[in-house]
Amino acid sequence: MSRQFRVAVIGAGIGAAHVEGYLANRQGYQVAVICDLDAARAATLAATVPGAAVATSYAAVLARPDIDVVDICLPPWLHLETIEAALAAGKNVLCEKPLVGSLAEVERLMNAATQANRVVVPVFQYRYGNGLAGLRRLIEAGLAGRSLVASIETHWNRPPEYYDVRWRGRKATELGGAILGHAIHQHDLLTFTMGPVRRVSAKVAVRVNAIETEDCAAICFEMASGALVTSSVTLGAAEELTKLRFCFTELTAENPGVPPYRPAEGAWRFIARGARRQEEIDAVLAGVPPRQESFAGLFEALHPALAGTAPWPLSLQDAYRSLELVSAIYYASATNTSVALPLAPDHPVRAGWGPFLA
Repeated sequence: MSRQFRVAVIGAGIGAAHVEGYLANRQGYQVAVICDLDAARAATLAATVPGAAVATSYAAVLARPDIDVVDICLPPWLHLETIEAALAAGKNVLCEKPLVGSLAEVERLMNAATQANRVVVPVFQYRYGNGLAGLRRLIEAGLAGRSLVASIETHWNRPPEYYDVRWRGRKATELGGAILGHAIHQHDLLTFTMGPVRRVSAKVAVRVNAIETEDCAAICFEMASGALVTSSVTLGAAEELTKLRFCFTELTAENPGVPPYRPAEGAWRFIARGARRQEEIDAVLAGVPPRQESFAGLFEALHPALAGTAPWPLSLQDAYRSLELVSAIYYASATNTSVALPLAPDHPVRAGWGPFLA
C-alpha cells in the first residue's frame, strides 16, 4: 500500500469495528478524525488511534481538505443526507447498511456521485471471509457443479433492552427490521455466491419484541439458475447462529461452528458428492491463500481502488441489487404474492418499502 488515505469515521458505535479494520491496514489508512455527537464516546474511540482528532460537527469534518474518505456509521435514517453532503464536499464515501430507504434513493445517489466524480461504497464486509473464498474458488474451478438448493439461518437474539436505543425498532428511523438490518448480509452472500434471484415469496412478522419493525421471517428464493433457497430469520433465538449450507451437484458446503456475526469466515466443510473426488476439492482449497477478513479484508480490497490501480470491490450497483431484494421481500409479504426480479420500472415498491413493512 504505497499511499495512506486519511479517513473520517462518522459515528463511534459500529464505527469502532471499522477503526479496527483500518488499524489492521495502517500502512494504507490513517483514521484522522472520529466524529460523534457524543464527544466522550468519540474521545474514547479516538484514544485507540494514534493521532486521531475528535469532532462533534459533521460540517466541520467535511470542511477539512485533508480528508479523503468519509466513513458513515450512523443510524439508517441519516444515511441519505450525510452521503449527499459528503459527495457535495468532494469526498469519497463508505456507508454502513442499509445504504438508504428505497431504490429511488439509490438512483438519486448514483446521479449525485456521478456529478461529484466521487464514489459511494456500501459496506458488505461479510464477503471477506476465507471460508466463502474457498467456495467461490471451487465454483470457479468447475468442481461444484450446478447449484441445487441452499439454506440460510439467521437466528440471533435481540432482547427488549436492545431497543432502548431510540432509533431502533422504529420504521421512521431504522427503516426496517431483521430483513434490512440483520439478514441483509446473509442474503448478499447468497447472491454473491449463487447469482441473482428470479422470484421471491416471503412472510415477515413482529413476534419477539413490542416494536414497529419485523423480527421474524420465512423466505423462499428461486434463483435465476433454478436453485431453490430457504431463509429463516429470527431475533428471538436462545442461542445465536448464522448457518449457511449450499448443495451443488458435485459438493456440499457449510459453515459449522463459526461466530454468528462472521459467517463467511473460519474453517468451512466441503464434502465431495458422486464421482467428484475429495482429493480434487482439497487440492484446490490448499491453493487458496488466507487473507484478512471482515472489515480488514474489505479495506484491504478497497485501497487499490482508491489509489486508481484496481476496480472498485463494491459499488452502488451492489447496494441497488441488495435493496431490490429487500424491497421484493417486503412487498411479497405484504401482498401475499411471489415477486419477480428484477423489479419493473413502475413497480410500486421502488419508491420505498415503508408502506409495506409488517
